[in-house]
Amino acid sequence: MLENIPLLSTLVCLPLLGAVLVMLISQPDKVQEAKNARAVSLWISVANLFLAAVLLKVLDTGTSAMQFTEKVLWVPALNIHYALGVDGISVLFVALTALLTPICILVSWESITERVKFYMASFLALEAFVIGVFCAMDFVLFYVFWEAMLIPMFLLIGIWGGENRIYAALKFFLYTFVGSVLMLAAMLYLYQRGGGSFDIQHLAELNLTLIEQKWLWLALFAAFAVKVPMWPFHTWLPDAHVQAPTAGSVILAGILLKMGAYGFLRFSLPILPDASTFFAPMMFALSAIAIVWAALVAFAQVDVKKMIAYSSVSHMGFVTLGIFAGTADAMQGAILQMVNHGIVSAALFMLIGVVYDRMHTRNLTHFGGLVERMPIYASIFMVFMLASVGLPGTNSFVGEFLILSGSYAVAQVATLVAISGVVLGALYMLWLYRKMVFGEAKNTTVRKLNDVNMREIVMFIPLIFFVFYIGLMPDKTLDITRESVRELAAKYSPESSELLQKSETMIKEEGHH
Repeated sequence: MLENIPLLSTLVCLPLLGAVLVMLISQPDKVQEAKNARAVSLWISVANLFLAAVLLKVLDTGTSAMQFTEKVLWVPALNIHYALGVDGISVLFVALTALLTPICILVSWESITERVKFYMASFLALEAFVIGVFCAMDFVLFYVFWEAMLIPMFLLIGIWGGENRIYAALKFFLYTFVGSVLMLAAMLYLYQRGGGSFDIQHLAELNLTLIEQKWLWLALFAAFAVKVPMWPFHTWLPDAHVQAPTAGSVILAGILLKMGAYGFLRFSLPILPDASTFFAPMMFALSAIAIVWAALVAFAQVDVKKMIAYSSVSHMGFVTLGIFAGTADAMQGAILQMVNHGIVSAALFMLIGVVYDRMHTRNLTHFGGLVERMPIYASIFMVFMLASVGLPGTNSFVGEFLILSGSYAVAQVATLVAISGVVLGALYMLWLYRKMVFGEAKNTTVRKLNDVNMREIVMFIPLIFFVFYIGLMPDKTLDITRESVRELAAKYSPESSELLQKSETMIKEEGHH
């Protein structure tokens, strides 16, 4: 019955309509106008969360096929379609986006006081475009959503960010845009080779030569690696996080970083499997470097927000390692870890925002002794700190374990390096928690702080729930992705132990040609 309802279009269009509605709110009393803008945005985002929950509930997990598909000819002259669909992989990110959006609105409830309706409209538009990215089945439509997402995020950083917000917003925009230009070139080449089709499933069936795949893979890599971001394309991320408002950091870490890894899963592996195999050793090396290097750099940070930003680079290194390992376990772990990171990193940025709103500083040396004045805050912080380090029983443990166990047969050295990254991650997160929460209060402001209020507790409750729900019952989430991952792993590397041998064989064959 639901298959006949344009559920995906509704998920995309409802936030856009909400953004327009919020922009139309106009009242002489600006305080009341801001209140109405917040309320409308929250209800629209909650409605979209309900639709995403319905989608997740009714999805058939026994098949890898695209479901709830919609396809309408959009530009007849170029055979471009408005085509949407979800499978077991993309549906998780649609749901995660829908979950974090109302949380972000609650995060901004009191901290954003200027141009409130423009801010809320930007967030709703961002939700629409990001959901569009995860649902698009036409390459042009994917590209349109991918680029459109830059606009509201640029505004969120550039208007409501910190002192150096313009610099950070421009850096974010330019890095992402330059990579996207190369993706556009790859898209046009695939269109020509695909007989005038932008259909992503059709493009996955093309018989491309290895040299074609290599060049196309590198073009797509430029776009996706920047978005992840992989080392050494990560330099825009710390600036963007530090300057963005708290909710901007939440959505950036929770959702936007996943778009690059999703691009590898949706395009690089199924469309360019041989090139993905060829470049896998490079991806292992870059992932291992990111895991350890970013963890070490996180240790050196005084700005707490920048520390969490570098931890994101480290954690996303596990994701790319798992994706290119090619085993079903590693890939399922990578997808699960993308969701886990979206939950945990979002919560960590929210926790930093809670104390920043009270103290107006993120300098680690100004904290200490928070447990005395904010015991509930300290308890919530402990949950997400332990989840970040991968404590058994929390969500991150399952993802990291699957990645490491599934990757070892393919990339032993990179996996061993990644294990050392787990240790480093535990060290800097425990160190951060001790410095902020325990010890003597070094700042007189700390002695006057109030604990988290009800609005702030409500923000964290769903994230705490999923930390333990996924951690204690991982099969419920893994069942959603299992069939889609099996098909993708079969296309990319049916026998993962032969992956490096296959790369060497291709090199020799190309040499003979």
